[in-house]
Amino acid sequence: MAEKPDPGKPEGVKAQWHFDIITAPGFVLLELASVVDVLRLANRVCPRPPFTYAYRSLKGGTIVSSSGASIPTQPVTRQPDADYLFVIGNTDPDQPELSLGRVVSDYTYRGAQVFLLAEAASRYIDEHGTPDMATHWENASIFRERGARFEAKLSIATEQGPVVTCAGMGATADIALAVIGRHISGPAKMTVADIMLHEHIRDFSSLQPFSGAKTTTTGDARLDQCIKLMQANIEDPLPINQLVEELGMSNRSLERKFKTFFGTTPNGFYREMRLAKANNLLLNTTMSVREIGLACGFPNGFSSVYKSFFGITPFALRRQKRHSALR
Repeated sequence: MAEKPDPGKPEGVKAQWHFDIITAPGFVLLELASVVDVLRLANRVCPRPPFTYAYRSLKGGTIVSSSGASIPTQPVTRQPDADYLFVIGNTDPDQPELSLGRVVSDYTYRGAQVFLLAEAASRYIDEHGTPDMATHWENASIFRERGARFEAKLSIATEQGPVVTCAGMGATADIALAVIGRHISGPAKMTVADIMLHEHIRDFSSLQPFSGAKTTTTGDARLDQCIKLMQANIEDPLPINQLVEELGMSNRSLERKFKTFFGTTPNGFYREMRLAKANNLLLNTTMSVREIGLACGFPNGFSSVYKSFFGITPFALRRQKRHSALR
């Protein structure tokens, strides 16, 4: 996809990533909303909206979901200009418009990564795939009973280069959060998950859940506990030596965990988490800049810290928002 220029970024740095979302009659509204609301919230909490999206279908026009909600769509093109394609699952596993081998090839040929959800995944696996691809357990059972040539994986997603097959349903939010996490910071991604009340972001290898399954945020209990302590102490940040004391571990061990999971230090993660909250408050409340700084643990120098991270002062961001609202 052609890069979109952004006057606030150095030349050559991509400013936005575009998603095409394909639906067919009878699509699952939960899956569509899980993708779109993740993108919408990410655009809300970031100072410059990083994502755009378009609804598409094979022929275009109004497409009605299994729950009766309808959306206007544009027709799929043979020369797609998208970074990502999501194909939404369907109440009918035999829906003919889920047979999208050529469409998938058109997108991957032009550099997009394709995410096939639930029934779209099982159709692709049956027609073009291999047994080490994932789909929803219910679809795997249906196709097994029909004598299908594959036994699908029961992880929430399986990535094979440009094609990712996914379980769909509630796990769609995990997939969308993982994708946006490639382009926005870890704390910004966690802010999106928190707004959605999505407590645990699963990775692709996580097994599809069954009732009673116990999950953690990162898969590491002490790291989970550390993040919870940070979240509970945004206004008055805890020193790292106090965190490690409460966790019963060494400073070095905590640093290794943060480096492994997030690619940053505990202090860096904590600061970015607080800045992500500050950015959300700037964009979505009428609190003063000073009040926001205090609420996020920056009693002094908030504007300088914010600008060093986001490249714009809090006051300039507020002005931009006011001007956009007047257009």
